[in-house]
Amino acid sequence: MPRQLPADVPAFVNRTAELGQLNAVLTGRGGGQVVVSVHVVAGTAGAGKTSLVLHWAHQVKDRFPDGQLFVNLRGYDPREPVTAEQALRGFLRALGVAAGDVPRDVDDAAALYRSLLADRRMLIVLDNAATVGQVRPLLPGSGDSLVLVTSRNRLAGLTVRDGARRITLGTLPEPEAVALLRAVTQDYRPGDDPDQLTELARLCAHLPLALRIAAERAASHPHLSLDDLLADLHDESALWDALSTGIDDEAEAVRTVFAWSYRALPPHSGTLFRLLGLHPGPEFGLPAAAALAGLGLGRARQLLDDLVGAHLLEQTGPDRYQFHDLLRAYAADQAHDEEPAEEREAALRRVLDWYLHTADAAQTWLQPGEEHLPLPRSTTPLPPLAFADYDAAADWAERERPTFPHLVRAAAAAGLHRHAWQLTATAWNALAASAAHADWLGFAHLGLASAERADDTDGQLLLLNQLGMSYRSVNQLGPAADHLGRALDLARATGKRMDEAHALNLLGLLHLRTRRLDAAAADFTQALGIFRAVRDAGGEHWAATTLSNLAGTHLEAGRLQEADAAVRAALTAHRALENQQSIGNALWLTARLHHERDEHASARAALDEALGVALGLRNRGLEGFWLLTLGDVQRDTGQYGDALASFQRSAMLHRRLGDRSREALAWRGTGRTYAALGRPGEAAGFHRRAAAAHRDLGDAWQLAVELDCLAAAVSPADPEAARVHWTEALSHLTPYTDPRATALRRRVAGQLGS
Repeated sequence: MPRQLPADVPAFVNRTAELGQLNAVLTGRGGGQVVVSVHVVAGTAGAGKTSLVLHWAHQVKDRFPDGQLFVNLRGYDPREPVTAEQALRGFLRALGVAAGDVPRDVDDAAALYRSLLADRRMLIVLDNAATVGQVRPLLPGSGDSLVLVTSRNRLAGLTVRDGARRITLGTLPEPEAVALLRAVTQDYRPGDDPDQLTELARLCAHLPLALRIAAERAASHPHLSLDDLLADLHDESALWDALSTGIDDEAEAVRTVFAWSYRALPPHSGTLFRLLGLHPGPEFGLPAAAALAGLGLGRARQLLDDLVGAHLLEQTGPDRYQFHDLLRAYAADQAHDEEPAEEREAALRRVLDWYLHTADAAQTWLQPGEEHLPLPRSTTPLPPLAFADYDAAADWAERERPTFPHLVRAAAAAGLHRHAWQLTATAWNALAASAAHADWLGFAHLGLASAERADDTDGQLLLLNQLGMSYRSVNQLGPAADHLGRALDLARATGKRMDEAHALNLLGLLHLRTRRLDAAAADFTQALGIFRAVRDAGGEHWAATTLSNLAGTHLEAGRLQEADAAVRAALTAHRALENQQSIGNALWLTARLHHERDEHASARAALDEALGVALGLRNRGLEGFWLLTLGDVQRDTGQYGDALASFQRSAMLHRRLGDRSREALAWRGTGRTYAALGRPGEAAGFHRRAAAAHRDLGDAWQLAVELDCLAAAVSPADPEAARVHWTEALSHLTPYTDPRATALRRRVAGQLGS
């Protein structure tokens, strides 16, 4: 997905002419957007990151002070290419847009992207595009950015409509092709005849990818004469001549060299190569490869080394691998041609089982309070990973996060619906704390559809609740309420009391978010009764969690005595159960209570312990939320600089996580701090920004509070503007009858009266 440029690996051939054309574009450009379409003949770029274009991009990136954006669009991947919508989402998040603020419509997202780039000078590399439709929404349109597009198609539409300058990265001139062969083989077989090397280069159609593989084959067999190697390659070429119909010369040469190198593999290495073509994701680790092939780790590593040495696979990091997309397609073709359907399904089951059981192991650290799914017995003899601590589990979850959508799609397409829904649910439970729920939502409905097809009520209930939580996290409250309502109805219809309680607890949190405090308290009370009736550790945990939520409801309403009793009981229960995240939440509520009572030292002590929990769990959502209260305490004790730092970090974390509502709360805290510093103009600016966000989100309560803050900031300089803001605030407060809302309405009315 979108990111900065991959690490530079110098090109292994010197493409002087093409480098000159790229440099000419750079030196001859005037103002405005410049698009360069690089037509890459299949096989010329080599494997992985040895692309000439990327090498050149690294050389010139310092001339683009606002940074770089890179995405591999995987246009020729045998499975799913990256869509323009997915690339836009990644680019917008890289440019600082919160996940929840990214428009769902592609045209709207593209418009926002263009507006953000209008005043920037950036280098944008769109690698491996298949169609103009993939590319056009990613063009800035204006501004002073340079866009490099690489594709195996000519993308004529970019040249005609968008004024792109086309550069063709074709085959190597014969002397350079021979030099490449010589550079790879000379240490192993220095006596090879130049004419024979020339013939080998011609059989490879002068394509760097084919040349590199052929050279590696020759270097690894130094005692085999080049005549024999050429004879083998001629045999493969004759085979493709017989089988191919109308394939262009370059594609035919690439497939010929693939087949030549593949058939030279030892049998076990060839089997692994084929089976790796079935892996659903674009990248994989050693254990996943071992599970797919039914091997032990040691043996799998040996065979992977064989494939890397033959340039049929690229190693991207310690025990991490990926295919060039042409090779991936070739491997998948060989698997379908040579492996029986039963073995292909068995291999897919093995790798899905391994991911499923490893994600379940990660959940033990990442979500210890969540109940584990009753998983099917694993079909792979390879055990799942065992994580030593929270950090190890979080690292794995973050690394494999892009793989899970592919796993779920592959399972659903193969009719393995139990795997599909359990992978979806387990991926949610194993979400790294820093992950955005919008990413999970991108494939969650596939899991729910699989649970429905499998007629699995437990799976449907779990995923409906998870969908409700995730939609709430990205401020899509309508879909959140819909999914939680469906979960409640299904639980009651099937007599699933614990699931009913979960749905009630989550609906209570949704009502708390929208300040329907009486409804929230009723939901929490019902859920608490059900959880307390369950006599096991799960019931105790969820009863304590629901009690914390009820305490938060009382606190929000201003019923401090009831909140105090509930949070004390919840904290005692959570400490007994040793659930760190829940302990942190109860400590945060305790801190808020102390702050309400002006007990600042006690509030700070509770917050320090709570934030220690959040940092220990690497949970950026909790850290960002609890920093809001820390900022309030710091402001009220005169630590204005520290308060501004807390609110700034909170805003940044919530922006990354896509929570616009809480980001706006950080702006409110910043505004109040500037007001306390006697800088009302800056205070008003932040309050206006926060009010606009709450208005967009339809949050009447938070909008009313923000308008009150804004009115107080502008009142000394512009009493009439303050009156307008207070009048609007009063209109939004009408539906709320809790003690805190009543007190605020009385105070605002008093301001208007005076």
